[in-house]
Amino acid sequence: MIIPLAHRADQTQEYYFSVKLTEVRRLQAAGNDVINLGIGNPDLMPSANTIDALVQSAQQPTAHGYQPYKGTPGLRKAIVQFYAHTYGVPLDADTEILPLIGSKEGITHISMTFLNEGDRVLVPELGYPAYRAVSSMIGAKVDEYPLLEYGGWQPDWDVMADLVAQSSDSGQTKILWMNYPHMPTGAPATHALFERAVRFAHDHRVLLCHDNPYSLILNKKSPISLLSIDGAKDVAIELNSLSKSHNMAGWRIGWMAGTKAYVDAVLTMKSNVDSGQFKPLMDAAAEALTNSDDWHRERNAVYQGRLDAIHAFLDALGCTYTTDQEGLFIWAKLPESVESAEKLVDDLLQTKHIFIAPGFIFGPKGNRYIRVSLCMPKERIEEAVKRLTSWS
Repeated sequence: MIIPLAHRADQTQEYYFSVKLTEVRRLQAAGNDVINLGIGNPDLMPSANTIDALVQSAQQPTAHGYQPYKGTPGLRKAIVQFYAHTYGVPLDADTEILPLIGSKEGITHISMTFLNEGDRVLVPELGYPAYRAVSSMIGAKVDEYPLLEYGGWQPDWDVMADLVAQSSDSGQTKILWMNYPHMPTGAPATHALFERAVRFAHDHRVLLCHDNPYSLILNKKSPISLLSIDGAKDVAIELNSLSKSHNMAGWRIGWMAGTKAYVDAVLTMKSNVDSGQFKPLMDAAAEALTNSDDWHRERNAVYQGRLDAIHAFLDALGCTYTTDQEGLFIWAKLPESVESAEKLVDDLLQTKHIFIAPGFIFGPKGNRYIRVSLCMPKERIEEAVKRLTSWS
């Protein structure tokens, strides 16, 4: 006998990449050389001092017990120093930082903390699938707000205001999810954008949740935090992590930053769901956050060196794209001759053993788009280009 599933499990689909990577592994197990350009999984190493700190901490007899739910004081202090140096944002290490097991965990904890069943959530029509999935699992209603395709993928603020006004009869709009530099389109963050977002949150009394993992990847200017905007702390939480910016995706180290009231509220929920992270991971993360500006420039130089090969790959597919994108991915529009992104992705995987991400997984507006990752050595990207030249 199979016990019936809860409604949330019955209505939730397995994460697209979880399904597709199973297919990739089957092809690899059969002896096929698959070039994976679909996942934002950094192939570069963390800094040497980060690894050294991990080893040294793990050798300490006191490093293996339960840790504080709020993480170690050393990690919180390192995050505060990182925010001051990188973004010019002052934070309090004791009250305004909450370490997390990556941003995805933070999305869940924030949603559980602030959303009641029937509340409404503003989610970008193109964005990280977890914003929609978690909101729905909580029992909230998702309202997708438009991004202006020919306006730099900026939010349509007038439509968003209408969505809030229309929702008043069917549930209060509680959370607005935002993510710049934007994934998947690569649209940069700007002070003007963040100022407008903070003003919107104040005017409409919503919690602005900004997901900020890409601000140090191929940014064309000084990185920006939403919390640098006047009045942001009153209405906003910012998520950040070491996954992309420090080549530590598998370490699962992230955090939320915000005013004490928001941190304490999320901590209440988090403390009932998980425990503190492994101390050597937190000690190493604190060390990683001291990486020099030169270290970040060298990492970006590697990604910059891969761009030409990625552009050649997209050119071979007949795609169009902009060259001002930031982050780990390139977002590209398919030519009219291609039937669908889903069919193209499947054909490439099965016939050329190249995996890329179809745009529709980030929202319906992505149906005519693909997303390609920079997390692959240049030589492998060039090999993918060669395979396309023999396309049949």
